[in-house]
Amino acid sequence: AKTTHHISILLYFLIKRHAPYNTTMKISLVSLAFLSLWSSNAFAFVSPRPALHKLDSSCSAKNKNLFDEVKDRVTTAASILCVSAALTLNAPPAAVASSYDAMTAEQRTVAEAWRLVDYSFIDRAFNGQDWYKLREDNVGRKYKSMDEARGAITTMIGSLGDKYTRYLSPSKYQSLVDAATGTLAGVGVEISTNKEGRVIASDVEPTSPAKTAGIEPKDIFVEVDGAKFDTTSTPDDVALKLRGPEGSKVGVVMERDGKTLDYIVTRQAIKISSVRSYMATVSGVGKVGVIRIKSFSGTTADSVKSELDDLKKKGAKAIAIDLRGDPGGLLPGGVDTASLFLDTNKPVVFVVNNKGVVDAQSTYKVGDDLDTPLVIYVNSATASAAEVFTAAVQENGRATVVGEQTFGKGIVQTIKPMSNDNGGIAVTVAKYETPQHHDINKRGITVDIETSVECPKDDASSCLPSSAFKSPTQS
Repeated sequence: AKTTHHISILLYFLIKRHAPYNTTMKISLVSLAFLSLWSSNAFAFVSPRPALHKLDSSCSAKNKNLFDEVKDRVTTAASILCVSAALTLNAPPAAVASSYDAMTAEQRTVAEAWRLVDYSFIDRAFNGQDWYKLREDNVGRKYKSMDEARGAITTMIGSLGDKYTRYLSPSKYQSLVDAATGTLAGVGVEISTNKEGRVIASDVEPTSPAKTAGIEPKDIFVEVDGAKFDTTSTPDDVALKLRGPEGSKVGVVMERDGKTLDYIVTRQAIKISSVRSYMATVSGVGKVGVIRIKSFSGTTADSVKSELDDLKKKGAKAIAIDLRGDPGGLLPGGVDTASLFLDTNKPVVFVVNNKGVVDAQSTYKVGDDLDTPLVIYVNSATASAAEVFTAAVQENGRATVVGEQTFGKGIVQTIKPMSNDNGGIAVTVAKYETPQHHDINKRGITVDIETSVECPKDDASSCLPSSAFKSPTQS
């Protein structure tokens, strides 16, 4: 009876877990539960007390025959239960496949988006809502177009309450892929939005077609290839128009100081340089090598090492790393770059996944530079992997952090592509803690010295106080 009770409980959770997927399975599982309870009651009806475990020789033939009959019924029921369980538990793939085949393309896309989030989202309570019911409601809808289905996906994922877990339209997804690979066929501008909501060229790559044409940082995009832009436009809208076949020309209209400027720019294969460096002089310190990191990728550590070696050859007595406006990028990039400045066996970051498993990431070898005074220059837009790097060198006593409080993004995302060119899903899969186990999500990193963050990107040293350049204290 205790065993069948446990089976009943198991079946209950199977019903709760799988019923949203398939009504037939729900009915089958309910039937199994009924059989389980029936067989349990049958055993309870005929089972003798422990003191009467064996049939007494004086038991009447009639009672013995009744016992045997009920025993046969129970055995049959148990066999049915086992066969039904086997059939039911093996049936879902066929049933689901049949159900999947009956879906429209739009419904399949919604189902795929739900599955991608369900597999790895860090909040297993799904913001306190019935995540399976949400799937049933959204997949069961009839959609007039793929755009309507994408809108449903956006709303469904938005209900999770995590702005970083979101649906990526095909253009947005492609933009992120291009940025991650580092090679674009475009004009060589970094695009963002200003305080007025206008899309601007936040930076221009040296020797790029845009630089050659005369486009400057902070210029506002008015029109590209005949498409006009305003405050409702996004950087991805502009980027999509700027890209095209290598060698083709694109018309660009920019606004600068209230005047419109027309350019004809030839697209080229652009290699994004996320790491740059230059020499500067700080009063009381002397020659300072400044390394600006725009974002972190798998090659950032190698690039920083190369720039670091070059700056030292030029006579740099101290190093400043400018992370203003760095949104992060790839977490391993931040970890590997921090390792350049830390001794062996130093904690860099603790990553906790959606199953509660903690991955303690530490340095495994002696870094390249443990002694040169190091300053990290940050602002309110310094986030994610850039904060991992900053916290690692700050809390290990290797660097002084100056500027203003950082953004505070202590969670990790992965981007999953969707089939049939339907874009992708960005999913929060983990959170991280600093070497001293601080949770900086929505808090940020407190700087050691507050200073202006308005210095030009090519002259960060003018905002760096000489008192920030100290000898490392790491032990």
